[in-house]
Amino acid sequence: MDFITEIKTKIQNILNILKGLFKTKNKNKLTIGFFGSPNVGKTSLANRICIDAGEDPIGNVSVIPHETREILRKEGVTINIGDAKLSMNILDLPGVSIKVDYREFLNYGLSIDEAQERAREATKGIVEALKVMEKVDAALVILDSTQDPRTQVNITLLGAMEAREIPFIIVANKIDLENSNVDRIKKMFPEYPIVAVSALTGKDMDKLYNKIKENIR
Repeated sequence: MDFITEIKTKIQNILNILKGLFKTKNKNKLTIGFFGSPNVGKTSLANRICIDAGEDPIGNVSVIPHETREILRKEGVTINIGDAKLSMNILDLPGVSIKVDYREFLNYGLSIDEAQERAREATKGIVEALKVMEKVDAALVILDSTQDPRTQVNITLLGAMEAREIPFIIVANKIDLENSNVDRIKKMFPEYPIVAVSALTGKDMDKLYNKIKENIR
């Protein structure tokens, strides 16, 4: 049994949880954490949801990794889905990395001092993001559909959520890009609910809202 198959076997029991996805502590107002690697579009997705709800964006977006280094929170974000309403507390979390190297930031024009400070803040943010797993009702795990989903970060996040029995949906983001490959994500994680969207353009966000809605009991 290879590593990926072993991981998938271990997390098979979460399928029962996924059948009742988001059937959690507060059915009227869910606290949802946005998890994923840096630059997969977590803040872009959170901003899109806020805008769809008539709210101000939650945070800034940048091509520089680890733009979000502190937890961003927006409460009572309400989306209209047909005749129903979905109210959420959104936690936009720092991107999770296995390693943060300050030299990576030098490529974006930051000084050494700026790069080292950003690396320190990013490392602290990763720790805080993982701690938040204890406080969320459910999670959106955002993946960049232009990238290979077979990463240590993705496997680690899924394993951590299994251990904590956190229900989640995988969001395959950036389908507006030409090299998007959602099928690759579906083949990697066929056991889980996957919704493909473009947080940038808003394409298929209704599918994500309906996926959340149909799993609330």
